[in-house]
Amino acid sequence: MGVQPLDPQGFSTHRINRLHHDFHHHPLFQLPELARLAKELMPLEKCRFIKPGMTQASAFRHDAQHPDGRDIDEVFERIEETGSWIALYNVEAIPRYRALLEAIIDGVRATIEREQPGIFNVTGFIFISAPPSVTPFHIDRENNFWLQLHGRKVLSVWEPSDRDAVTAAHVEDFIVSHTLRDVRLNESSRASSHEFDSGPGDGVYFPTTSPHMTRTTTDWAKPGDGVSVSIGVTFYTKHTVHLARVHQFNRVCRKYLRVTPAYPGASPWRDAVKAPFGLALAISRQWTLRALTFWQGLKAHKRPEEGWLGEKAPPGSY
Repeated sequence: MGVQPLDPQGFSTHRINRLHHDFHHHPLFQLPELARLAKELMPLEKCRFIKPGMTQASAFRHDAQHPDGRDIDEVFERIEETGSWIALYNVEAIPRYRALLEAIIDGVRATIEREQPGIFNVTGFIFISAPPSVTPFHIDRENNFWLQLHGRKVLSVWEPSDRDAVTAAHVEDFIVSHTLRDVRLNESSRASSHEFDSGPGDGVYFPTTSPHMTRTTTDWAKPGDGVSVSIGVTFYTKHTVHLARVHQFNRVCRKYLRVTPAYPGASPWRDAVKAPFGLALAISRQWTLRALTFWQGLKAHKRPEEGWLGEKAPPGSY
């Protein structure tokens, strides 16, 4: 089994690329096994649910409990009901899925590392839904091999350089503070998105901070085949870390020096100068947050180990 770019010679880790794969046949990606996986992830708070009525333009908020209070068994018993939606986060927490994710990446490792060596923190996010349903507009830190496993889904994805879709300031806020508060669908930018109407075996690669969202429609669904399942196999590299450090530096310039810095990639030599300062800023910020939390814990008469770490840096943020 494996993942292959539709255009192997034209594939680049810096651009959106179409893929083909055969992992929809893998036993671990069948619904009964995914139900078993969900039961293992639920105690770890790795199952996520969204409220009814969400649109692609909604804030991407999700909860660790089903909005109707259903347990995992009931969620999967009723998974073909209109609007059903569950996401399984960080499936690598379960060893058999960690091994599967590593196998997927190993199959494309040589292709990735031609441009982006130093792959680390391979993670998996599985989205299971019955139409009509959506995953709202958002961005991620990681590079993403997005694979459609069952049913159909339309993926809309924008180039990471599209500043009409998401402004530079909002990308920086996300990288530094992990907030999607201001990352919302701009209806006027729809025309610049790439749309992929995907079925089993289809896939798309897109780079870090590429805006994206999905929707499922009802025209393909029938009894026994009414569930859409996709997975994002995500990872960091030395390059994504380098970009994050430049974003760290740019955010300080924008917020505190009131200047408009060049976006990462516009000038490689400037990026090379900014990155070490971005690293220093990120580390100092984390230690400041830890110190503040430590003293707040002492004032609240908490044991220091209960909260001294403060705001934990997301993997790959610096």
